[in-house]
Parts: sequence; C-alpha cells; structure tokens
Amino acid sequence: MTENFWNYREASGRSAGADLTGYKVEASDGSIGKVDKHSDEVGSSYIVVDTGPWIFGKEVLLPAGTISRVDVNDEKIYVDRTKEQIKNAPEFDKDKHLGDADYQRQLGGYYDGPHHL
Repeated sequence: MTENFWNYREASGRSAGADLTGYKVEASDGSIGKVDKHSDEVGSSYIVVDTGPWIFGKEVLLPAGTISRVDVNDEKIYVDRTKEQIKNAPEFDKDKHLGDADYQRQLGGYYDGPHHL
C-alpha cells in the first residue's frame, strides 16, 4: 500500500479546506450515498459516506486515494470503485474505526490490493 493512497489525487479537483459534507458520492456504476464526514489530514485523508437505503443505512469509509474527481459545481464526488467493491469492504464503525491505524491498514490493503481493479 502506498502512503499516497490516503491523500487526495492532485488531478481530482479537490480544493484544500473545502467542506465536502453533503456531497453526493458516485461509484463507477452508480450512486452510493452522501458524505457524512471527511478528513483532510495529510497521509490520512478520507470520506465517510452515509449509504442510506443502499446498504441498509450503513456508513463506509473511503480513502482519499479512491476519489477520481470532485465536481464542486454539482457537489458530487466520483470514486473509481464499483458499488460491489465498496459494499464488500471491511465493515466501518465510526465509534471504533475513526483514527484507528489498524483499521486504516486493513482498509488500505483492501482498496489498494491487487483485487481492486
């Protein structure tokens, strides 16, 4: 896993300090929900997505490296993973996992591993 995986891509259109809360999130094959929380911490940037009815109201944490594009005008974030890949990611519990280095390693290994393509 590369350290850059937890940073926003330069070409994503992400403006440092911009509030992404409420932005819609689009997987490569459809909508997955809205941003509930996000972090801009260097080396540990991510978004937490409230999936609503899509996966029974659960939240998912997506490393910033999965974000391919941020559309500020439409308030949409595009990630380069499928809905199925996101649904099958290690389970996220914000009370247990925010700031948890072991969980971040596990999640990074899942999204940055050979099976993500």
